[in-house]
Amino acid sequence: MTIVKHIPNAITSMNLLSGILGVIVTLEGHLEWALPLMLLAAVFDFCDGLAARLLGAYSPIGKELDSLADLVSFGVLPALMLYKVLPADLPVVLRFIPLFVAVMSAVRLAKFNVDERQALDFIGLPTPSCAMVCGSLASLLHAMGDVPAGTGTYLVDGIAVILGLLLVSEVPMFGMKIKKGHKLLDTKRIAFLFFALAGILLTVLMHWHWSAAILSVFSVYIVENLLLAPANSCWRES
Repeated sequence: MTIVKHIPNAITSMNLLSGILGVIVTLEGHLEWALPLMLLAAVFDFCDGLAARLLGAYSPIGKELDSLADLVSFGVLPALMLYKVLPADLPVVLRFIPLFVAVMSAVRLAKFNVDERQALDFIGLPTPSCAMVCGSLASLLHAMGDVPAGTGTYLVDGIAVILGLLLVSEVPMFGMKIKKGHKLLDTKRIAFLFFALAGILLTVLMHWHWSAAILSVFSVYIVENLLLAPANSCWRES
C-alpha cells in the first residue's frame, strides 16, 4: 500500500487527537477551548471521508478508526463538557447524567457501522450533530457562568437524556452528503438552511456568544427532523 492510501487514516487520527485535546482542556476547566477543538475534529472528520473518496482509499481499518475517533470527539468530549458545567456539589446521580450521551454515542456508532439503511440519510440523530448541541450548550453556559443549581441542572440533564435517546432512535433524519444521483437541495434542506442562517444572524444582531450560533443551527436540524419524522416514516414504509 502506497503512502497515499494512508492519508485518510492520518486525517482521521487528527480528528482523534483534536478530541483528546478537547477532553484534556475540558477536565482542566478551559471550556473556552473545548468547542473550537470539537469543531476542528469535525473538519478532520469531513476531510477524511472526502480524501478517501478522492483517493479511492477505503479500508475496513479506516472505517473502524473513524468510529473510534468519533466516539472520543463527538461522544466523550461533549458529555464531559456538559458534566463540567454542572455544579460540583450536585448529587452524583444528577451530575453524571450527561455521561449518558457518551454511552449512547458508542451504541449509535456501533449500529451505524452495521446498518445498511444509512448510506445517504440517517436513522437516529447523527453523533456529530448531538455533539455540536452538547458542546455549544456547554460553551454558552460556561460563558454565562456555568449552570446554577435548580432548574438549570434539570434542563441540562434533560437535554442530555433526550439527545442520548435520539442517538439510538429510529427517527429518520436527512443528511447533507454530496453524492452522485443524490438531490441535495430539496425543500427540507432549503428550509433548514434558511432557519439556520436566521439563527446565526440573530446571534450576531443580539451580540450573543458565538457558540449560540452553532447551538441554533443544530437545534433547527433536530427540531425540523422531528417535525418531519411522521411523514418520513410513512414514506419509508410505503
